[in-house]
Amino acid sequence: MDDHEIVLVGRSSSHFTRTARVFAHDLGVPYIFRAVLDMTAIDPATYGDNPALKVPVLIDQQGPLFGTENICRALAVRAGKRDAVVLRGDAAPRLIANAEELILHAMNSEVTIIMNAGPGAERPLPPKVRRSLENALDFLEANVEAVRAALPPARLVSFCEAALFCLVTHLPFRNIMDVTGYARLQAFCREFERRPGALATPYRFDAA
Repeated sequence: MDDHEIVLVGRSSSHFTRTARVFAHDLGVPYIFRAVLDMTAIDPATYGDNPALKVPVLIDQQGPLFGTENICRALAVRAGKRDAVVLRGDAAPRLIANAEELILHAMNSEVTIIMNAGPGAERPLPPKVRRSLENALDFLEANVEAVRAALPPARLVSFCEAALFCLVTHLPFRNIMDVTGYARLQAFCREFERRPGALATPYRFDAA
C-alpha cells in the first residue's frame, strides 16, 4: 500500500459505513471499498483487523483505524479541509451536542434491533429499545431545522448531518420504521441526497 492509498472496510448496507463514505466523497478523498460479506464471521481479519468485529475500518499506511467518527476525522485531515468540516463536538451549542448523541444512539439502537431479529436471537427485544429509538427520532424531527441553523454556515460537511441522513434513510431500508410521517426529516433528506457522497453510496446488500 502506497502513502496515498486507503481502503475502507465496511458494508454497503451499513449506516455507519455510509457516513464514512459520504465524508470521503464530499471531501474528495479516493478510496478502495472492501465489503464484508459475512457479518457472522468471527475472524478479526474479516473486519480489517478490528478485534471488536465491527465496521467501518479505514486502512492506510499507518494501519487500521476503527470507527466512523475516527475515520471521518482522519478523512478531513487527509483532505486538508479540517477547518471546513464540523465533527462531533466541534460546535458549542448544546442542541447540536444533544442531536449528535441521539443520532448515534438511534444508529446503535437500530443495530440492536437488526441483530435481535437475526438467527440465534434468544430473547424478545425489550420495549424500551424501540421506544427510545422513536423518542430520538421525535426529538430530531422537532429540532432538525434549529440544529442545522446552529451549525457553522461555511461548513463543507458535518458529522451531524451526514450521520442523520444515513440514519433516516436506513430505517426504511432495513424495514425498522416507517419515516414518511417525519416531514422535517424527509425534507432534510431530500436536500442532502443531492450531495455527491449521498448519490455515490446508495444502500444495497453486498454480494460476492
